[in-house]
Amino acid sequence: MASLGKLGGSMALFFGAVGSCLGVGAAGQAAVGSWKKCFAQNKAAPFVLVTFVGAPLSQTIYGMILMNGMVAKVANVSSDNMAALANWPAMLGIGMFGGIAMGLSAWIQGRIGAAAADAMAETGKGFGNYLMALGIIETVALFVMVFLGQIV
Repeated sequence: MASLGKLGGSMALFFGAVGSCLGVGAAGQAAVGSWKKCFAQNKAAPFVLVTFVGAPLSQTIYGMILMNGMVAKVANVSSDNMAALANWPAMLGIGMFGGIAMGLSAWIQGRIGAAAADAMAETGKGFGNYLMALGIIETVALFVMVFLGQIV
């Protein structure tokens, strides 16, 4: 039962990391394309596009934080507190669904970052607006981590 609870925690990290990979991949490809356009036009390539590429990485950290909370809950089980082990189905569900939600947040954040990289390279304007859009989808992952952490 403890192993299944820990598996749930691992799922939170795994799905968060998969989403981060997809998000960084989307934003990274767009940033490289944007830099290429700038170089082709003999314009300075804005280094700030790296911000958009790296933004989806935080969801991996959120998955790790949720995982650590779940593993700690299972590790602190004593003979007096066996109820935590009986909670393994909830731990699997929290890890799986929470990880998927955080991963989707990272993936969509990368897609927003891709659009922001293209727009920023073309116009050189709007960085603050683009960060706000990234921050809103980031908030979804934060809410998932915090609210599910309360259940654990």
